[in-house]
Amino acid sequence: MEVVILGAGYAGLRALKALQKADDLHITLIDKNDYHYEATDLHEVAAGTQTKESISYLIEDVVESHKTTFIKGEVTKIDAEKQTVLLADGKEINYNYLIVALGFESESFGIAGVEEFALPMVNVETAAAVHQHILAMMQKYQETKDENYLKIVVCGAGFTGIELLGALVEGRKEYAQIAGVKPEDIQIYCVEAVDHLLPMFSEKLAAYGIDHLKSWGVQLLTGKPIKEIKADTVVYQDDAETKALKELTAKTIIWTTGVSGSHVIGASGFEQRRGRVTVTDHLTAPDHENIYVIGDVSAVMDATSKRPYPTTAQISLKMGHYAAKHLLATLKGQTIAPFTFKSLGSVASIGNSHAFGVVGAAEVKGYPASFIKKAILDRSLLETGGIKEMLAKGRFDLYH
Repeated sequence: MEVVILGAGYAGLRALKALQKADDLHITLIDKNDYHYEATDLHEVAAGTQTKESISYLIEDVVESHKTTFIKGEVTKIDAEKQTVLLADGKEINYNYLIVALGFESESFGIAGVEEFALPMVNVETAAAVHQHILAMMQKYQETKDENYLKIVVCGAGFTGIELLGALVEGRKEYAQIAGVKPEDIQIYCVEAVDHLLPMFSEKLAAYGIDHLKSWGVQLLTGKPIKEIKADTVVYQDDAETKALKELTAKTIIWTTGVSGSHVIGASGFEQRRGRVTVTDHLTAPDHENIYVIGDVSAVMDATSKRPYPTTAQISLKMGHYAAKHLLATLKGQTIAPFTFKSLGSVASIGNSHAFGVVGAAEVKGYPASFIKKAILDRSLLETGGIKEMLAKGRFDLYH
């Protein structure tokens, strides 16, 4: 029995961990990288408060070679009728069961100039490139004294954007030292289309995080839809009534406005929206009971809100575990209850020792929330990489 897993993110590795405990099946794991990275920590790599090595580990470290074959390759198409996966190098991989966990891509929403002039932050390499770019711009300021080199603009004030802003505040000391200025001379902006930020939290809790960023000198331009990105320039609508546009110049422009699921989903003919498949109660693709679609390429409907659950590491881990459990039950001729999800809460970090969020029904903020955030990160390492990776890469600086 051949099970193929596409993607070694949270969902894919969680499924792998469960399936490797089973007998009588062989697993092929395919990912374009030879490492797994903690996507929830990308903002820290971008800001330079963590290294890319500290948030990643080699996939081979969690692969049991007698049960699993790992292939480093890029998936280009899935042929559900032939039950094959096509790779960029021309190889075809056959499967009996397929677990699709291909992850996310940056979403430009059709805004002109995003791909040409804004820095993406969608994987370890692009996050590290953001940090190197910031440092290069600080060095340029030393040469030119042009204040645009001291400006950093974050496009989008969603969960990722807010966490990035907090990390950038923490990184200002490093940037200022290179530029030869005071930390407060580093100008950090955020341009966001909506006025009401962080709707997943109560207004009071969201205000706690936003007010902290403002007190640290972050300039939030809310209710300002971005219309275009030009070289060193963000063009946004400044007035909703007159449609008047305004320009913000900066040498560092980071794009965090949103993501979509992998383009492979659409290229493979699945019915999808923004790269996400609305799956069955058992996380399978409609009309294809042997294909599980999980993680960022999956849309699981929340019965209460009638909308898909947000794609988070938490639900991805749950999906990975369920998909493996359901697959193994199916092989034994058994059935299990449909997939259900109840969020344990969500915590946003704004720097190493500041955070805010909800755990269960309780709102947490400040240092206690930061402690919880790091514990959550450590738990995800345990669920994907096991004790070895948690001890090697875990966040144990819990007391500062």
